[in-house]
This record gives sequence, C-alpha cells and structure tokens, in this order.
Amino acid sequence: MTEENEMTNINELGEFGLIDHLTKGIELVNPSTKKGVGDDAAVIDNEGFQTLVSTDLLVEGIHFDMMYTPLKHLGYKAAVVNFSDIFAMNGIPKQIVVGIALSSRFTLEAVEEIYEGIRTACTNYGVDLVGGDTTTSKSGLFISVTVIGQAKADQVCYRCGASENDLLCVSGDLGGAYMGLLLLEREKAVFKANPEMQPDLDGYDYALGRQLKPEARQDIVRELAEAGILPTSMIDISDGLASEVFHLRKHSGLGCRIYEEKLPIHAETLRVCEEFKMVPAIAALNGGEDYELLFTIKQDDFSKIGQLEKVTVIGHMTSDANEATLVSVDNQAITLKAQGWDALKS
Repeated sequence: MTEENEMTNINELGEFGLIDHLTKGIELVNPSTKKGVGDDAAVIDNEGFQTLVSTDLLVEGIHFDMMYTPLKHLGYKAAVVNFSDIFAMNGIPKQIVVGIALSSRFTLEAVEEIYEGIRTACTNYGVDLVGGDTTTSKSGLFISVTVIGQAKADQVCYRCGASENDLLCVSGDLGGAYMGLLLLEREKAVFKANPEMQPDLDGYDYALGRQLKPEARQDIVRELAEAGILPTSMIDISDGLASEVFHLRKHSGLGCRIYEEKLPIHAETLRVCEEFKMVPAIAALNGGEDYELLFTIKQDDFSKIGQLEKVTVIGHMTSDANEATLVSVDNQAITLKAQGWDALKS
C-alpha cells in the first residue's frame, strides 16, 4: 500500500468531526479563559486588564509556498506572528482562535501537522487555543488566526507615543528571515530547472530558521519590565525595519535618524548577503519577517537599556516630521525609503 493510500480523507470526518479531532485534549492554562472550544463562543474575563486583539490571514502563494514550507512550521509561524503583535503592544497573549480553509488535496494527516505546530506554539508561549472554524477552499490553503491578549492600562505601548530625541531601539538582529527566503527561492528555482537536483541548504540553519520558524520577543517585553523601562512607542518588525520606522514617525508626528553601523546583523546573514551580492543594510531595512521589536525610549533610560544584551540603540527621533535619514558608514546622509512587504502592492 502506498503512503498516499494510507492518508485519511477529511470527507470521512466532516467539518464538525474534524474540529473535534483537532481540538481534543486541549488544556486551558490561563485563568482569564472561562470557556474555550465547544460552545458558540469562547468566554474570557480579563479582570480589569485592557484587552488587546489582533488578527493575521496567511494565504498560500502569497504568504507561504508549500514547496518548501513544512506544515508544522507553518502552523507554528501562523500562531507566533500573532503573538508578536501583542508583545508589540507591551502585552501578553492569552488566547487564540484559528480559522482554516483548505482544498481537497489536504488529508487529515496534513491538517494535523498544521495544528501540531499551532499547539506547540501555544504551549511554548502559554496561550490557550479557544476556538475557530474550518471550511473548504477551491484555491489552496488559508489560515486566519486571531489573538487576544491583555495588559495593564498604564503599560500599553502604542505607535504614537514617541517624543523628540527619544532613542530608537531594536531587539535581536535583522535581515536573517529575508535571506532565508532568498535561499529557499534559489533552491526552488534549481529544483524546477532540474528535479534531479537535491536542495543545498547545509550551513544555513540560522537564516532558514528565521524564515520558517520565527519566534516572538516575549523575552524582551519581560526584560524591559524588569529593567523598569516603559517604551514610549513600539511596533514589531514584520514588513521591514524601514517600513516600521515610518509607522512610528507617522503616528508620533516626528522624523528619525538611523545609523547604518548600528544595525544588528547576524554573521550568517552577512555571509548569505555576500553570496547574493546584497548590501546587508538593504536586507536589514527592507527584508521583513524578523518579528523583532522596534521601540523608542526616553534619553533618561539609556543606561538601563545598555544592560540588555539583546537590544541595540540604532538612532533617535527628530523634530522634523519630514526627516527619514540613514547615516551610512561613511557618514553620508541618505533618505530612507520604506520598500518592505506590502500585500496589496505588486
């Protein structure tokens, strides 16, 4: 019997049978979750906290390519990118609901892989999966995740709170996810030209991991709180550093100045940039999907932020709302442009 014949057709379960199968054994871990899967709606009691809600829709062929995306990794990423939005508000994700539309080519085992990734992410971040929906699709796979989080009212960080001379900071390093994507696309092109060729991805674990299995910066939110630092504005880096900087500028009514020499870039990212003959700063500024946190802090917190090893000060906010300047390593002032991902532009 072939492996294909051993797969289970979802038609054997039906919609509600599939939901029961995918959600059986879920254990709730947050006291705010009063009712999870199994009713017409989940019930959440945040007991005085502000409720934070965000949603992301991942579409096959737009946000992911089934040729090189493992299904478990896809499920994990679908959940984590939503957690990142809550951390970017200085909050903590508590619950998610998941909607999936899938075509007839997906077997039960394939959907189980996706849900295994989602549930692994929930376990790792202490989030409850409390509901969702499944339906059929005539054009591939769609995954919609809505996340509910919470934060104290005086601790929520918006995009609009920065002031002149606030320091612009970023967590982790940048550009790795984009270079991982370029590696995968390169090997896909080689395979399409010659299906006998095997992927050559040895030695690229970091960049590939940044693309296929990103992590949200829960640790940074915790470390900022422990250091007594409340960011004046914050956003996560999903569409590229330059694009996110423009959001902070727009909402705070300020300009910015970034220094190229301060951009944190991993050694493997630098090596892959060299292979592709790409300027590393371009990958860092415009690559996207790093899911690091970009935030501003008051000048008075400079000594505190210096104690956080995973945070780099890359520039500052200026009074001129029209200024968006990158200072190059040779001290040239370059006008910054937001050239990152935009799903509605070609």
